Amino acid sequence: MDLFEQDNINRNLLPYDGTVLYFGSIIALQQANAYFDKLLHSVAWQHDEAIIYGKRIVTKRKVAWYGDDSFSYTYSKTTKHALAWNPVLLELKEIVERCTGESFNSCLLNLYHDGDEGMAWHSDGESDLKRNGAIASLSLGAERRFAFKHKVTNEKVELFLAHGSLLVMKDTTQTYWLHRLPPSKKIITARINLTFRQIEKL
Repeated sequence: MDLFEQDNINRNLLPYDGTVLYFGSIIALQQANAYFDKLLHSVAWQHDEAIIYGKRIVTKRKVAWYGDDSFSYTYSKTTKHALAWNPVLLELKEIVERCTGESFNSCLLNLYHDGDEGMAWHSDGESDLKRNGAIASLSLGAERRFAFKHKVTNEKVELFLAHGSLLVMKDTTQTYWLHRLPPSKKIITARINLTFRQIEKL
């Protein structure tokens, strides 16, 4: 199921078992360019690490983790501790919260240098996350294809995430659907993805 024409803004893109809303570009082009440059140079980027089959893997993709508190977040068997928000991230958090009506206390950022870097099929089902809570994904930079696949039926939904655009995943999406960012040799520019989340404080 392809949704490349993006005619279903603010309508659920999933046929069942979850809710995904695509808001399109919520930030004007010039402002989106400025935010991209600010994030590129102000965020404490580090290469991501994961433990796969007992082996430590370091990715080309870079990540950063920010939040209200210095709480920890564990995924791919590695633990990160949140840094304090910087002014640019707080601005973007306010924009996203205003658009979605949701509240977020943390943000995981990904820096993909070009189309060779992507993300394999996965779901954001970590125990630290608010169960069935919203995850708001803000895209800046290169337009990239994004895909969902149902865990049982294997039905797929795909779309392109534009520069300055916002996608929200919520309800039972993480329970029943996987998602990924496929690599593409055609993409030669960078993309920054901000995923605003609600971490349950213990």
